[in-house]
Amino acid sequence: MYEQKYIDREKSWLAFNARVLQEAADNTVPLLDRLRFVGIFSNNLDEFFRVRYAAIRRLSLSGISGEKYLGGISAHQLIKDITEIVIQQQSESLRILGNIEAELESENIFIINETQITPKQECFLKDFYTQKLSPELVTIILNDLAVFPILKDTLGYLAVRLELANDEVRYALIEIPKNINRFVVLPSEDEKQYVILIDDVIRFKLKNIFNIFDYKSVSAHMIKITRDAQLDIDSDLSKSMLEKISNSVKDRRIGEPVRFIYDNLIEEDTLQFFLDKMKIVETDSIIPGGRYHNRRDYMSFPNLGRYDLLYKPNEPLPVPGLSLEGSILEKISKKDYLVHAPYQSFSYLTKFLREAALDPKVTSIKITLYRLAKNSQIISSLINAAKNGKRVVVQIELQARFDEASNISYAEQMQTEGIELIFGIKGLKVHSKICVIERLEEGKNRRYGFISTGNFNESTAKIYTDVTLFTCHQGILKDTSKIFEFFDINYRVHRYKHLIVSPHYTRTKFIKLIDREILHALAGRKTHIKLKMNSLSDFKMIDKLYEASNAGVKIQLQVRGICSLIPGIPGMSENIEAISIVDNYLEHSRVYIFGNAGLTEVYISSADFMTRNLDGRVEVTCPIYDLEIKKELIDNFNIAWKGNVKVRYHSYKLDNKYKPKNHHAPFRAQFETYKYYQNKVAILEEVAQKVN
Repeated sequence: MYEQKYIDREKSWLAFNARVLQEAADNTVPLLDRLRFVGIFSNNLDEFFRVRYAAIRRLSLSGISGEKYLGGISAHQLIKDITEIVIQQQSESLRILGNIEAELESENIFIINETQITPKQECFLKDFYTQKLSPELVTIILNDLAVFPILKDTLGYLAVRLELANDEVRYALIEIPKNINRFVVLPSEDEKQYVILIDDVIRFKLKNIFNIFDYKSVSAHMIKITRDAQLDIDSDLSKSMLEKISNSVKDRRIGEPVRFIYDNLIEEDTLQFFLDKMKIVETDSIIPGGRYHNRRDYMSFPNLGRYDLLYKPNEPLPVPGLSLEGSILEKISKKDYLVHAPYQSFSYLTKFLREAALDPKVTSIKITLYRLAKNSQIISSLINAAKNGKRVVVQIELQARFDEASNISYAEQMQTEGIELIFGIKGLKVHSKICVIERLEEGKNRRYGFISTGNFNESTAKIYTDVTLFTCHQGILKDTSKIFEFFDINYRVHRYKHLIVSPHYTRTKFIKLIDREILHALAGRKTHIKLKMNSLSDFKMIDKLYEASNAGVKIQLQVRGICSLIPGIPGMSENIEAISIVDNYLEHSRVYIFGNAGLTEVYISSADFMTRNLDGRVEVTCPIYDLEIKKELIDNFNIAWKGNVKVRYHSYKLDNKYKPKNHHAPFRAQFETYKYYQNKVAILEEVAQKVN
């Protein structure tokens, strides 16, 4: 038996982020998209430190070893391991960024610094600094302050060292403005395009900023702090949930520091000054870096009109048989439909809600909301419905990580419009993606609705792959209505005939489904399990999959992110294969397929196989009854499994080894999935032509 049973979830997550970095290094990815992947890598790492690393640090400081919770490794050792891995990854990301910048130069795109500014650019930047940048700058002289300022973990700072004429050293801090684009596009010269970072514009103007001091030298090096983002929610019963979350979000800005990144060229005395003043200790991750931090900003690098250096966008395809012109409710009343974004248009969701808002026969709309777009059409449709006299009930999750402030703002907006709000259940996040409406037809209420694997967010729907089932199945929608009753009266546990609902039933139901596959295999019947999810880290579910493997069940896993299961180990997991696809779109849908000896069952879900999804959240898993949709989801899974481009193997080595082509033609799953849906549209058009 192989000694190690699980991969540590934190190390597995870092391996996932390394896959994102692989995309930044991949020469087949368009140059400007490679910059975007550098930004995604950095943004992911920020969130990792704010949440996961912070939690381990809390465990370490509590004096608890944590081996029971961390799969056999102590919290103290894990902190050391993470820091070592991150330092290596940061170094690799700097090397990759340097290569990208060199390749951009071959495309006549130059990212310059303050030492490379031409006279023409100097004139432009002087005006830019005076008109836009200077009014936004916050500059603080630090030496004589009684209280050191609080550095925000969403911002970058320049640590400034001034050596005065009398040899006295003063330190200052310049906050890099967040409401100005980090990248300044300079006037083109000789058919060459130039970009400079705001950091370097500030460096260029240091003499102006500190001209009141008589100094011999001045330098500025970037530093960045990451803070513990855990929300500590007040237990005061006199406060509303809205008020509690709002206060907790405000308090987050002074969370304990968990990571400090600095330019490795910074002077030793300057570095020590900031470490001492900010009380950074050895339990924090102190990471040397390059000249620039907050590289997540590269996600918003200007396209410069160079669309040839970006992925060609695919237009979202129509869903055969489902029109955005006619009544969507009428179509759904006759059969189920599946929308697979971004391959197909997210507009069907907003169309559904807009129609419900206007339809005189619709009496109520109930929906759960987790993460919303900046200017949400979903919210607009719900407000429209309320104005038309519909009863609108919205369960909005105020604790959606890093979306709390946005959701609070939307909640306040909806409250003023008369929408009934539910703010969740104590101890449980509501992560389900469900909507049900009631429509009066021939004197009776009939339900329509949709259940999704992803957020009702038209912005992320352009880059996240998610599936949404539109249905008029009265049994499924009756169960959906029961979930809203649970939100209202949550001491009553409902029974569901169709849906699988966390936290009460998901774990036990999936164990039963796996047990059934085990019995089929032991009886000599052909059967299989195919699971697509974002993360797999729950030890009990992993043990159950190991058990199924040992019984002879063939298991295929598509796990984009964390995978604590170790596949392919004789005597433990020899019948399990596990892959991860990281490509232009973020694989986000959860699809669960159980062979059942030929009577295949297919489910879509908002839940991953993580303990929090199974036991600590309200999640919904929905069976697929429509045979055509069932086949479509199985086809999607098999297309992805056939992929040999952008596909990596999960293994105990965490080496992100690419799946080999083995003399096969390149088969890129996301491209082939789009072709699959194109073909569906073409077949429908061909049939329509023959009929006409």
